[in-house]
Amino acid sequence: MQSRRTGNGETTNKGFAGYGGGHVHEVVKAAQEELSQLLRQRAEVMKRIGTVKQTIVGLANLFGDDVLSDELLELVDRKSSGRQPGFTKACRMVLMEANRPLGAREVCDQLGKHDPPLLVRHKDPLASVTTVLNRLVDYGEARSLVGENGRRAWQWVADPGDGNLDPRLSSPASM
Repeated sequence: MQSRRTGNGETTNKGFAGYGGGHVHEVVKAAQEELSQLLRQRAEVMKRIGTVKQTIVGLANLFGDDVLSDELLELVDRKSSGRQPGFTKACRMVLMEANRPLGAREVCDQLGKHDPPLLVRHKDPLASVTTVLNRLVDYGEARSLVGENGRRAWQWVADPGDGNLDPRLSSPASM
């Protein structure tokens, strides 16, 4: 199949009719709609997982890890599984346990306090943390905010639209 640009900037597909062009468009449109729906569902599930994990972590912080089974400790990333914990997991835990939005530098500092070797494996730890935090936003697990100082901060999403944001911060989308 060949594509060409028309004078008005559109792209046309030559030879599409030979493949039942209308049917192909229907299949592509249906696949796109299903993909969009699945991505929305994934974001909702990730937010709900984050809410439940944060609740469990809060309970463990209040009453001690003894109230949780070994399986549950591992599910909320509080039990050593015998392998080096992942960088993303560590960033998640820092955000989950924070009582306010944190900047990338603050997340880096917390990681350095809790697990210094974790940062040593990264050439530019601040850039790595920023990348992970932005991915957590993409996953729907965190939100990115801009403070009065103009710097970005990230906050764990306890529940979509929970309204538990620091009023001094606002979403970049609303600016």
